[in-house]
Amino acid sequence: MSGLVDALVIVLVAVLVIARQFRATPIDGERRRWLLPAILAVVALREPGVLDAHHHTTSALLLGVELLVGLAIGAGWAWTTRIWVQPDGTVWSKSSSASVAVWGVGIGLRAGLFVLGAAMGVHQDSSALLLGLAGTLLARAGILARRGRLSGPAVKSGRAYGDSTVRPAGRERV
Repeated sequence: MSGLVDALVIVLVAVLVIARQFRATPIDGERRRWLLPAILAVVALREPGVLDAHHHTTSALLLGVELLVGLAIGAGWAWTTRIWVQPDGTVWSKSSSASVAVWGVGIGLRAGLFVLGAAMGVHQDSSALLLGLAGTLLARAGILARRGRLSGPAVKSGRAYGDSTVRPAGRERV
């Protein structure tokens, strides 16, 4: 894809995901949460310009830092998301105002990485940004799924067979 198309895809995905997360949505472990990060990763990795051919090590290091930043942003976003359980047992989530701050910090860090790479003469393609966004969405989905399972309604265990029987004491020998 061209740089302009990549930029439009990134902006469209970010707007779609952010707008959707500020509405209350159920956490039901659906596979759709994992689908978008997988698609973004495949689109990013099929591009030949993920690493700069002239600065292979530096661009790989910047890509690694971008992925770590993406994972940290996703974790921060997931931990600032409000989770609650409805009376019917469904678990819901909605991003909070602290999530906006996490996104702001993330955008600032990513812009700083881009500026640092440009200052070092590294050609940076939008594939790194797509991979970072995929990492963000993947980390958020994983942590929210775990938090949803942990905060779900407590399952009351039923009585097991034989719980009410009285067990005789051992025989006494005379």
